[in-house]
Parts: sequence; C-alpha cells; structure tokens
Amino acid sequence: MVSWPKPLRDSHPFVEDEALPATRHSARTFWDGLARIVAELGPRTKELLAERDRLQAAIDQWHRARAGSQIDPDEYRAFLAEIGYLVDQGPAFAIETEGVDAEIGTLAGPQLVVPASNARYAINAANARWGSLYDALYGTDALGSVPPPGPYDPVRGAAVVAWTRAFLDEVVPLRGGSHAAASRYSVVDGTLVVEQLEGSHAHLAASGDFFGFSGAAEAPNTVILIHHGLGIEIVLDADTEVGRADAAGVSDVIVESALTTIIDFEDSVAAVDAADKVVCYRNWLGLMDGTLAEQITKGERTFTRRLNSDRRYIGPDGLARTLRGRALLLARNVGHLMTTDAVLDRQSEPIAEGLLDALVTVTLTSADHAGANTRTGSVYVVKPKMHGPAEVVLAADTFSLVEQTLSLPADTVKIGIMDEERRTSVNLAECIRAAKTRVAFINTGFLDRTGDEIHTSMEAGPMVRKDDMKQQAWIKAYEDWNVDVGLACGLRGRAQIGKGMWAAPDLMAAMLAEKIAQPRAAASCAWVPSPTAATLHATHYHRVNVQARQVEIAEGGSRARLGDLLTIPLATGAPWSEKQIQDEIENNAQGILGYVARWIEQGIGCSKVPDLAGIALMEDRATCRISSQHIANWLRHGVVSLDQVDTALRKMAVIVDGQNADDPAYLPMAPDFDGSAFRAARDLVVQGTVQPAGYTEPLLHAHRREAKTISAGAGK
Repeated sequence: MVSWPKPLRDSHPFVEDEALPATRHSARTFWDGLARIVAELGPRTKELLAERDRLQAAIDQWHRARAGSQIDPDEYRAFLAEIGYLVDQGPAFAIETEGVDAEIGTLAGPQLVVPASNARYAINAANARWGSLYDALYGTDALGSVPPPGPYDPVRGAAVVAWTRAFLDEVVPLRGGSHAAASRYSVVDGTLVVEQLEGSHAHLAASGDFFGFSGAAEAPNTVILIHHGLGIEIVLDADTEVGRADAAGVSDVIVESALTTIIDFEDSVAAVDAADKVVCYRNWLGLMDGTLAEQITKGERTFTRRLNSDRRYIGPDGLARTLRGRALLLARNVGHLMTTDAVLDRQSEPIAEGLLDALVTVTLTSADHAGANTRTGSVYVVKPKMHGPAEVVLAADTFSLVEQTLSLPADTVKIGIMDEERRTSVNLAECIRAAKTRVAFINTGFLDRTGDEIHTSMEAGPMVRKDDMKQQAWIKAYEDWNVDVGLACGLRGRAQIGKGMWAAPDLMAAMLAEKIAQPRAAASCAWVPSPTAATLHATHYHRVNVQARQVEIAEGGSRARLGDLLTIPLATGAPWSEKQIQDEIENNAQGILGYVARWIEQGIGCSKVPDLAGIALMEDRATCRISSQHIANWLRHGVVSLDQVDTALRKMAVIVDGQNADDPAYLPMAPDFDGSAFRAARDLVVQGTVQPAGYTEPLLHAHRREAKTISAGAGK
C-alpha cells in the first residue's frame, strides 16, 4: 500500500481533488497503480544505483593503481568491457517507434526547455511556437549592437527590415522579383502575387511554399508560406508605424519557432518536497487541459496571459486551414537517483521520485481531452541521467506499468533518452535498442556530459581547464557519435536527434553565427534559452535542410570513433601559471555561488547568472555540476589547496552579493559565510569526489530544505 507522511499532505488533495477529476481516472486506479510500480521497480532502482557505485569504485581503483603512468587505450577499453561498463553491441537494427507527431518525426526546429515550476515561463514557452522576427532582431544584439534606449528608432527598424527581406529572398525567393522590392502582396486565383516597385508581378519560385492567407484575397492581412515544413507569416498592416514606412505595408514577419518545448521537472527546478512538486504538477495539468493562465503586470497595465489557440487561414483553394498555435510539449521527469518523501513505501521510506513523476505526468496528459497537445495520442517523456542500457530498460518498464495502470495502449509513452552520461554515450546503440519501440528523442548534453566525464575519471589525474574542454578529442567524437548512432538506428523520420543549449541568452549575434552548426550537423532540434532565441534560431532551419543533411551523413558512414570518445581530457604539457590556476578556481567558484545562492534561498532552479565579465549565462544544475566537479578534481590532485578554494569562495561570495544587490529577495553570503547557500556551495566542491556521479542534487536538496525550515521558522 501507499501511505502519505503527515507533513506533506498538500499533495493528497491535489491528486484526488484536482488531477484525477480532470483526467477521469479514479483514485483507486491511481493509488493501486503507484503501489504496484513502487513495489516492482523500487528495488530494481536501488540495484541499478548500486551498480553505478560498483563500476565507479572499480574505475577509481584502476586509475589509482596506474597513478603517474600514461593510460594505454587498448588496456583501458578492455578493462571497461571486463567490468561491464562497456557492453557488447548487438546486430544492426532500426527503432520501431510508431505514432509520433510531425514535430518529433519529420519537422526540424528549435526546442525550448523551461522549468515546470514557473507558470509564466511555461505559458510563454508553449506560445513560442510563433515569434516576431522583427522584434527578435530589433530588441537584441542580433544585428551587431543592442537597441538604443527610448522610442522606436526608424534607422534600426530599417536595418531589421533589410535583414528580414534578404532572409525571405534567400529561403522563399520570388521568380521575377524580390521581397526587398515588394510594393503589394495579393492572392489571385489561389496564387500569391507580389507586385514590385517598378510595377511588374513576381511569384514564388516554389509555388508549393504558399500555404494561405487571412483577410481579403486582394488585400490580405497576412500571407503564410511554408518552407522546410516551417511557417513564415508576412503581416500586412499599413496602419502601424512600421507598416506605414513599408512600400508593401509589411508590419512584421512572424516565423514558426519553438516546435517543441520540454517542461522540465528536473534540472531547472528546485522541487525538494511535496509542496514544490505540486506546483510543478499543477502547471503541467494546466498546460494539458489548456487552462493555465498567469496575471502579468507591466508598468501600470495588468493582463492575463493564456495559451494560444491554433492559427487559421484560407488556403489557395479557398478552404479553411489551420496551423498549430502552440509548441508540442514534452515532460522531463527526474532521473533514477533522487527519492521523494511526498510518498512513502511499505517500509515508510521515501520512494524513487522518478516513479512518481512517471505516473503523475502521464496521468495528467489525460486531461488533454481535445488533443490540443498531441495529434497522435502519444505522450512524450524525456528521461535524464540514465547510465547505460539497463537503466533505459528500467525506464521503459516503468512506462509499461504506467500504461497498464491507465489502460493506455502499449508504447503510448514515448521516451526521450538524454545522452548526457558517459556510460550511455559509449553504449548509445544498446540504450536505444533497450527502448526501440518507444524512443522519440536522443540528444547531446555537453554540460552534464562534461560533469560525468570529470567524475568518472576523477582518479586519473587533473583535468584541462573548462575553456579548453570543448577542444578535447572526446567532445567532437561525442557530438558526431550521437548523430551517427541515431541515424544508424533508424531515428530519421521517427524521432528527434537533438543538440544542447545556447547558454548566453543575451548574445544573439554570436548565436546566429555559431548555432547554425547544429542543423548542419543533422540535428533536428537544438535547445535555446528563450522564445526570442527560438525565433532567431528558427532561421537556421530554413537555411539548412536537416532531412537532406541526415541522408548525406548517413550515406557517408560513421565519423566518430569509440577510442576518441573514451579519451580522458587530462591536462598535459607545460604547467599552468599561478594566475591561470587562480582565475580558473575563481571563475568556477563565482558560477557556483551565483547559481546556488538563488537555488537555496529563493528556490530558483534555473537563472541568468552574470559571470566575472558581466555576461549573463544560463545556469542550472548541469553547469553547477561541471564547476563543482572541476574544482573537486583539482583539489583531489593538489593543483589547488583547500585554503585556496576557501579564499576563492569567500572572495567570489562578495562579488556575487554585489551582483545581486538590487534583488530585494537576495540574502547576502558575506561577511559571515555561514548561511545555507554558502555552505551548500562549499560542500559541492569539498564533497564533490564522493557525490554519486558528481551530481549536485543530494546536497542542494538537503540545504534547500534546511533553508525552507529556517525561513518558515522566521516567519512564525
């Protein structure tokens, strides 16, 4: 049976009074199903976590026995196979996933990741399916400079229009003319006609790009084009300031942006108890049944933000057409490691949190009675931080039991495999095979993957500096390997192959220049930090035909080698200067403190943290894992002393306090350095070598709960 601990009863009324009525499942079905899942899979979860510890202990001992010696690649690979870290690869196969939405199987575009705990962010991300290209270009540094303060700047506006028209001429060109020279858009006999400034008429070079329009054919309000499966909407309104200045009355260009959004219950949230989990679950329910809304105040104006409806047009044949107005939503559950005392097992012990997430998030998708999220009936759950094929089997078996509990067809729940742990990377094909009937997503996660790279080889020696990590042999092999294996396993047309996050949300010019490499690498989705970034990144998927790139790369054969993937990024060559060492630990310490201070004291799981140069970077537990593991590694091998680390932490705490001086909710760490946040940051470093897989969650959760207890006591 399942019991609820008395201090955490706030979950119980949510499940029975809100969740189950909305989903039409009975309380008995839910609780009996959870009891079965916990009884059958709880022990297996513990066994697999113990297997992680066994393998790590064996690897640590192997490296200790060879301290000071150069690693022999063949010997190392044989050792990993002997202990079961590397598994035998079976015969070639292709996944058998059926019934995925087009956003998963055939379309390519940006993917947002937002915390489930923040309703406003979740609504914005769901609505980020469409975004203003004019706004994204005008309001960021995408054109090479930030917008000037004050009212609309016509000079900058003209630069935005010129950039956009050049983009249109590149991806949806006209035969016999140019969008840059357009004086009028109209629809004649189902064909788009673009009158030119000198009076001639131009037509789309590819007539199939014309999807439809709204308003009157002779003077449309909007014209919608489809290119590479993605929408481009030209808005025509001469009554606006921008439209009046445009010869054709074009007031904006709206592009289809975030095709998919991951609603995150894991790395970007600080959910440490039942009350926190209920906030996340309630927001997911509101996304599923379409009721999620948030009151927004901007200046003196207050309004309610809601989820967008589908977009309606008139097709070339005169019949009504619609396009989806919201991103397809995926839920990212927690990994296998964490437990929650929101529910206790028969021994009154906390249960595996991932088991609770699986049943609750899938149950809540049943509230989507109108099929607003998925057109196929599939449920998409991203499962992070799995180590090897056996752990993927556990996830697949969990979803099978969830399906049985809720009377869903087998393989309704599609799984996203995060290729972010080293043992998953090197065994990726077998991980995919382990869930071949339900795999809908794989991706690279450089941040967590780097943290695991450091921790797995902690005893091998000191690692290279963080800035040098992306130049190491393993990282290029890792990025290529993910795509190579995904294509070899038949993911094209059935599942997403993804790439990781752009972590600098204010550096959009750099993102436009660099992130196009991801669709060129045949990734059908890549993570972006904001709706604005999604809109800008969407232009890359018009410039690159991802489906064609996947065919080219698949036909070219495998590019990555397992030997490179197993190359440990150990520091070699001339020793670092004292300044280089000091700069490294201070950079790491500042990032840890800037993130942890908000996590512990305010419960903010993901935030923009300015670095020492003042550049805002998106920080979550994955970035914190890298920084803490990196200092722990250097501390372990004597590159730095504990005194140096403590000095750096205290120095950076003062700087972080200054960076947050304008935040009334911020609690300074200096000069006492005895608060929960500072102690948590220090523990992450000092205890880093003994944390399971180098994860930050156990320590962060413990200190956050302590801070919540202190805060609750102070409020009495």
